Amino acid sequence: MTASASIERLLEPAGFVGNGVFVAVVGPSGAGKDTILDYARVALKDQAGFHFVRRVVTRPSSVDAEDHDTLSREEFAIALQSGAFAHQWQAHGLCYGLPVSIHDEIRRGAVAIANVSRGIIPALRATYGQFVVVHITASHEVLAQRLAARGRESAKEIEYRLLRAGTNPCDPSDAIMIDNSGHMSRAGDEFVTLLKKIAMKAAISEQI
Repeated sequence: MTASASIERLLEPAGFVGNGVFVAVVGPSGAGKDTILDYARVALKDQAGFHFVRRVVTRPSSVDAEDHDTLSREEFAIALQSGAFAHQWQAHGLCYGLPVSIHDEIRRGAVAIANVSRGIIPALRATYGQFVVVHITASHEVLAQRLAARGRESAKEIEYRLLRAGTNPCDPSDAIMIDNSGHMSRAGDEFVTLLKKIAMKAAISEQI
């Protein structure tokens, strides 16, 4: 589905945490999801109603990776048991969590945006009354170049990530696609425009 798809149809009520919208950003490693999220965060920093979720990950935060909160595996397990996460998953040998405070943001009517695993889409869809999936992708060649340039994985790990970048049964058919193969600002502007439209449509639906 393209960005011109009907936002109204995508915002049909599904789950129980309502008023605001959860925007799930998915896509293969190397597609530039974190870069696009950072671009949108800066572009919308002076506009109320947008909440960019800071994930908790069992990986040290560094300058060449996502800015996130870090916990050890033991600390993550304790946080999970205490109910600190709205949603959590595991991928690439790491644990990821979204703070439970997301619920409060969405109840207040915010558009909450988070980089998530495709595998938890069904759980997210069942939780939030208004839910949109944005799939950021790039060509195979671009993905390979970006993965190699960031220097975080071995050749075998890069090959595995590229294999996972193909068609996946977890890919939602109603996702809005954004191609980030070219200049980042083009995809970034497309994403910012989409978020503004989602916020506008959600506000209208709340008044009805």
